[in-house]
Amino acid sequence: MSAKTDDTPPPLPAPLRVPVADSHTHLDMQSGTVEEGLRKAASVGVTTVVQVGCDIKGSRWAAETAAAHENVWAAVALHPNEAPRIVHGDPDGWSRQGTREAGGDAALDEALAEIDRLAGLDPVRAVGETGLDHFRTGPEGIAAQERSFRAHIEIAKRHGKALVIHDRDAHADVLRILAEEGAPERTVFHCYSGDADMARICADAGYFMSFAGNVTFKNAQPLRDALAVAPLELVLVETDAPFLTPAPYRGRPNAPYLVPITVRAMAAVRGIDEDAMSEAIAANTARAFDY
Repeated sequence: MSAKTDDTPPPLPAPLRVPVADSHTHLDMQSGTVEEGLRKAASVGVTTVVQVGCDIKGSRWAAETAAAHENVWAAVALHPNEAPRIVHGDPDGWSRQGTREAGGDAALDEALAEIDRLAGLDPVRAVGETGLDHFRTGPEGIAAQERSFRAHIEIAKRHGKALVIHDRDAHADVLRILAEEGAPERTVFHCYSGDADMARICADAGYFMSFAGNVTFKNAQPLRDALAVAPLELVLVETDAPFLTPAPYRGRPNAPYLVPITVRAMAAVRGIDEDAMSEAIAANTARAFDY
């Protein structure tokens, strides 16, 4: 019998003694209510979450959810794969909005104006996830992605908010555009996916590197090598839930309450105890998102 995805939520891990934040999650894509998810997370020492928007609807929801919950902050953006869908249309309906007609550059400008408006709200502490994705979007979508990315950088700087980067198979181009535009004071590589050499480049630039559950995967030695050389004061943890569930629960639904598994794996890579890892992560996340 072939293996199937198991939808059973993994069990609660042992609580962290030092509370930490999940720097990147998608509560709107997880089962159960926001309140249930936050309660479960808090019970194991994950007391703050950054809720990340990927499109207009999700970004509005993130801002509203952060406004309604003391320990939730929001990030708002058009995901790199969203920008080409707005410009060129989405005939396959792959995104959550379903099939869409091409709107051209005018539609992208309109969407970016709404992200700009949301970025000015106090519960919104970051602009992201933005960046480049050469894995899912083909060459025809690169121009739209780059234009959107540059606009998000400008929005983040103008509002004094952190920039949250999505970088998939696009390391050199992401770093180039950040250098060309001038990165915001606080820039976070979400779900860091580079190697140790790139970690050194990010460290030199002062970019935060946020590690997700995939740092626990057997085939992820390059990620662990990157974590080993990243300055401790630039390291964050995240779930990217419901995706990237840490081992040994890979393939099951992820949620903020599973952060302790990743924190412990990160502490092992660094050769420090989990309390020291948690203390660094907590301080770094508060600094990155200015809360």
